[in-house]
Amino acid sequence: MKTSFDKEEIRKHLPGALFLFLVVIISLWLVISTVSWMTDEDRLPLSHMIIQGQLKHITADDIREAIDSMDSIGTFMTQDVNKLQNALLSLPWIAQVSVRKQWPETIKVFVVEHKPEATWNNRVIVNPEGIVFNAPMSDLTEQKPALFGPESDSKEVLAFWHQLQKQFAPLHVSVRSVALTDRLSWQVVLDSGIRLELGRDAREERIERFIALYKQLENKKNSIDYIDLRYDTGAAVGWKPGNVEDKEEN
Repeated sequence: MKTSFDKEEIRKHLPGALFLFLVVIISLWLVISTVSWMTDEDRLPLSHMIIQGQLKHITADDIREAIDSMDSIGTFMTQDVNKLQNALLSLPWIAQVSVRKQWPETIKVFVVEHKPEATWNNRVIVNPEGIVFNAPMSDLTEQKPALFGPESDSKEVLAFWHQLQKQFAPLHVSVRSVALTDRLSWQVVLDSGIRLELGRDAREERIERFIALYKQLENKKNSIDYIDLRYDTGAAVGWKPGNVEDKEEN
């Protein structure tokens, strides 16, 4: 009797079990088909790109080449925009980039370029925040002040250049270059070619001393080679070859 009852129960529940099995199979097939459709680059390709932002030192082609260099761009559904952004940040002139996807096949790229403020160690460029970026100097379209110093001191050197520009403005003098040596000694070259030796101590006092001295020597500025301010008082003035004064202390 028990065996007959078990068979009867099986016959009773078999249609439901078969139906459930069929539903599971169809569901799995739908999931696999959907995933396959979503990842098929022929069905949902990222085929359009909109580039926004002011481009001065890079071009739209540079951006496209950076994205094309990726192993796989993927589809609209599978592409990680963070990977696209990282690929674009590898371009040295890009400071910030935002990538967004727009259904069904478009990516929007908004780019912010670095602004060049000065050159650094005759190799790369510094932006207004003092951050060094590895764009070649040959990309510059205009002359920039030349800054030099240990790799970690770009912000300090740039800040000093800005300070000098303000302090020397009443003299109608601008600063061509600023250097911080390995011994932390400061050297400054003016637009007239005059080199200032400020040393490492009493920097502010020596700047004020130069300003007072320059007002006295302004009519001779084209003959001055350097002014050494590394003294407790006064300064040594070096003259260009060919001048009557070879060296003069004030």
